[in-house]
Amino acid sequence: MRPFAFIGFSALLLASSALVLGMNGCGGESTSPSAAGSGTASVLNAASKIQHVVIIVQENRTPDNLFHDQVLMDRGADIVSTGLNSSGDTVPLQPLSLGQTYDLSHKHSAFLKMYDSGKMDGADKVPVVCPVSKPHCGPPLNPQFAYVKPSDVQPYFDIAEQYTFGDRMFQTNEGPSYPAHQFILSGTSAPTSTSSWFDAENPGAQWASNTGCTAPSFVRVPMINRFGYEKALMYPCFEHSTLPDLLDAKKLSWRYYAPSAGSIWTAPNTISHLCGPTAELGGGQKCASAEWTDNVVLYTIQNPAPILVDIAKGGLPAVSWVIPASQNSDHSSDLANVDGPSWVAAIVNAIGGSSYWRNTAILITWDDWGGWYDHVPPPQVINDATSWGSGYVYGFRVPLIVVSPYAKAQYISHVTHDFGSILHFIETIYNLPSLGYADARADDLSDCFDFSQQPLGFQMIAAPKSADHFLHDQRPAGDPDDD
Repeated sequence: MRPFAFIGFSALLLASSALVLGMNGCGGESTSPSAAGSGTASVLNAASKIQHVVIIVQENRTPDNLFHDQVLMDRGADIVSTGLNSSGDTVPLQPLSLGQTYDLSHKHSAFLKMYDSGKMDGADKVPVVCPVSKPHCGPPLNPQFAYVKPSDVQPYFDIAEQYTFGDRMFQTNEGPSYPAHQFILSGTSAPTSTSSWFDAENPGAQWASNTGCTAPSFVRVPMINRFGYEKALMYPCFEHSTLPDLLDAKKLSWRYYAPSAGSIWTAPNTISHLCGPTAELGGGQKCASAEWTDNVVLYTIQNPAPILVDIAKGGLPAVSWVIPASQNSDHSSDLANVDGPSWVAAIVNAIGGSSYWRNTAILITWDDWGGWYDHVPPPQVINDATSWGSGYVYGFRVPLIVVSPYAKAQYISHVTHDFGSILHFIETIYNLPSLGYADARADDLSDCFDFSQQPLGFQMIAAPKSADHFLHDQRPAGDPDDD
């Protein structure tokens, strides 16, 4: 059966038995949510110890591509130096700089090519995306088979080596950023809670900065059903429950930090009640709900790093989503995109050097695989409550770093996680009900924490650029680029 992207589980799933089959590349170990990291007991006992969760969402990388870290590999992290192409040849991964002149497709069609029914040998068929001004870009051979030079991402290595690194974190969707960010906000990209369709792709590139509920009326995004048919089109303004709704119901604060209002990375703009679209002077629409104005914080020239300001002023909310501006993104296709590791380190250092350190969990992940080679086949999900069978698989692996005084030190998590795990962790920490989507069958990151351990002290992360650089960056905060 052709693989299909994840829709989001209904209330029926909550009463069903769900099994996640993890393929770990080391013998096909099976992992279920109940077995993942000894259940939820450790997280359930952590409510008084974790009062802030910061979700940092970087751009477009796989573990094989971004974490060619010998220390992590020596500890057992499943990172490889060669890959398999569609001709059955073994291809060495070539070292490249973090910033590049080319991009790779990460559409659903590119996922299907690389996945190749689980053989993971189709990366060479993933299209290379070049700027219009430079139609021939990237390495002449095997541009998909690469790892980032360790010197370019040393801050990431230093963070991952100290705390918990997850080598079985999968994006929940089989495609690009727009649906991925919806999953990270609410566990689904379905237009409604009962829909049998869901968003599979980004809108057209010309609308990447003007999408969601304020997009022009003619903008459409491709939808996909559980059989993998990607033919329907829908206006990208959806309506269903989100994690912010659960937080609001418990009077818990949240904030979504993003470079602009209309971009495909600003997930609240796609949810009608969070956006509250209204006409603005001069034509067009803008988000104007109280939820939006109170909780969505956009970067400006006057305040280019509001997350750092809020930490310094003692204003960190219970839950934060933090999205990079283009200049701080790990997205390929721009030689200048090299500040991502410093930007993440600045946030980690700001929290680590403050009173927030003692009660905060920082979850660092990447929104999609970016078209880069990765050798681990995504696990299948079997749900006994439906007839879906074994047709659905996750998207590809993305890195995960868990930072906290209660994170397991120098630990490699081999447990299957996905974006729903982030939501499940937050729901458990704050005693929230389940949304009933990806969170319902995901684990809750229990294996990444030990709340009985002596809290870890914080050590500053060395980085080429400090927080001061980002606090005074006068460049316009562009959106992360995408295809």
